[in-house]
Amino acid sequence: MDGLVEFRTGDGAVVTVEAAEEHLGSRPVSRGDGTVRATRTFEGALDGVRAAAESALRVFRDGSLKPDGVEIEFGVKLAAETGAFIAKGTAEGHLVVRLTWSPADAEASPAP
Repeated sequence: MDGLVEFRTGDGAVVTVEAAEEHLGSRPVSRGDGTVRATRTFEGALDGVRAAAESALRVFRDGSLKPDGVEIEFGVKLAAETGAFIAKGTAEGHLVVRLTWSPADAEASPAP
């Protein structure tokens, strides 16, 4: 385990997560039990991930494919200083995209 990080939500609740290890010049100070308090809120840490998801959805919804449904899956890691970031599954970032199309409306197709 890399360590634990406490994030506060906008309404004051505490979310404790297993954190990715950061390799920065300075290290955040931990509590006596080894848990680090994050420098931003839980929502603030996820802002960049939300923006990435919104951007990816726009690419697939507004393109020429016009799917009925878009499902995007990616791993997220949380760190005390950097917040949330998209985790790598191998040497590259991990992203799974599923596009779905519904069959034509039943009224539009002739009866058998």
